[in-house]
Amino acid sequence: MSGLRVIVGCKRVIDYAVKIRVKPDKTGVITDGVKHSMNPFDEIAVEEAVRMKEKKLASEVIAVSCGPTQCQETLRTAMAMGADKSIHVEVDAATYENLQPLHVAKILAKVAQEEKADIVFTGKQAIDDDCNQTGQMVAAILDWPQATFASKVEKVDGGLTVTREIDGGLETIKVKVPAVLTADLRLNEPRYATLPNIMKAKKKPMAKKKPADYGVDVGPRQSVLKVEDPPVRQAGSKLDSVESLVAKLKDAGLVPS
Repeated sequence: MSGLRVIVGCKRVIDYAVKIRVKPDKTGVITDGVKHSMNPFDEIAVEEAVRMKEKKLASEVIAVSCGPTQCQETLRTAMAMGADKSIHVEVDAATYENLQPLHVAKILAKVAQEEKADIVFTGKQAIDDDCNQTGQMVAAILDWPQATFASKVEKVDGGLTVTREIDGGLETIKVKVPAVLTADLRLNEPRYATLPNIMKAKKKPMAKKKPADYGVDVGPRQSVLKVEDPPVRQAGSKLDSVESLVAKLKDAGLVPS
């Protein structure tokens, strides 16, 4: 189990603190001049992979991001957190708008095979599209066991024990390596990248690739018809008593008269 090689997917997304605005033509959201950062769940995955290395469980952590040139900033952040090297799979901005989880999963699967990875680690979902698909698709393509929504990962003989967050509470499973893991919110709290580590990250290797290098066609499989703001919530009203509430509900036909 020692010396595991870990691939971590790192998506660049609009920062979680930014108020999203829809484009006037309804084709998407405004990204120009908007602060971006690493997807928070991917940041948790990077942190866990780095902790595995610190515990001597992993020997190398490789961050991977698919997207335009700006994704290199995201990869530098991952390396400043402790990833050893990174791979930027460059996709131009126009193609990136229609890049889907299946495309990314195919690329990550190829990277995992080329790098002889033992673990592929991603966030459970990205906060921009909320798809929650990439990790599961990577596992299917590679035919590896998967442990999604991980809130705890421990080494055991011959594999990993993973505590998963599910609707009913927690579920503990054991998976053999190689495996695909996806990080949930409570897995850890990511470290801040210190200035010395940010400077060191500039010297760490970053390979530049294209989807074609992995034999992956990134042509869109679906198209966005329209993006709209959610409907504005109607203002509520304050009532003086339970009786007036019941009367109002009756008038609205929401309770039997």
